Amino acid sequence: MDFNKIFENNEKWIASKLSINTNYFDQLAKGQAPEFLYIGCSDSRVTAEDLMGVQPGEVFVHRNIANQVIPTDTNVNAVVQYAVEHLQVKHIIICGHYECGGVKAALHPSDMGQLNSWLQTLRDVYRYHKDELDHIMDSQHKFERLVELNVIEQCMNIIKIDHVQRSWYKTGYPKVHGWVFNVKNGKLIDLQLNMEKEFSAIRSIYDIKPEG
Repeated sequence: MDFNKIFENNEKWIASKLSINTNYFDQLAKGQAPEFLYIGCSDSRVTAEDLMGVQPGEVFVHRNIANQVIPTDTNVNAVVQYAVEHLQVKHIIICGHYECGGVKAALHPSDMGQLNSWLQTLRDVYRYHKDELDHIMDSQHKFERLVELNVIEQCMNIIKIDHVQRSWYKTGYPKVHGWVFNVKNGKLIDLQLNMEKEFSAIRSIYDIKPEG
């Protein structure tokens, strides 16, 4: 795409919004109150607003390579804290996608420079589930299963975060969901995770609320 085309597209987008609602940008400038925090992959094919069919202001978005929730990453922790404490989102969505380059890299270790440390967490997911994955003979199925397992592990990482737990105990929210986007047909797949049940299994290790 021609770089200047972007600004032409922006003008068309403005005009299309104003043709429907002349007060669109006045309303947009008043603030945001999204009910969803979406944590997804940076892949250019996987844009949260498009695949969810939502409008600006309806979803708070954080994206990184392979939709990771790394405990020592101040970026993702800041996003989660702001979403939970200030925006008071009702749902946190971890969304992976099939054909993810980061996941593929974890299946085929090599020296990738700066990406080595980032992908270490993803390779840990492989290690946690090595027995299951190594028994999958079909390479595509194995690839897709690691995508799903990575989403599940990142959901587990979300529920370990203190901001999330404090809100849980106070309000019962946010609910945590694991999704996968199929780039081959455009469909969203809900992995139907029960994160309250999952947390109960590890509560004695990660719970920040004292007993009693």
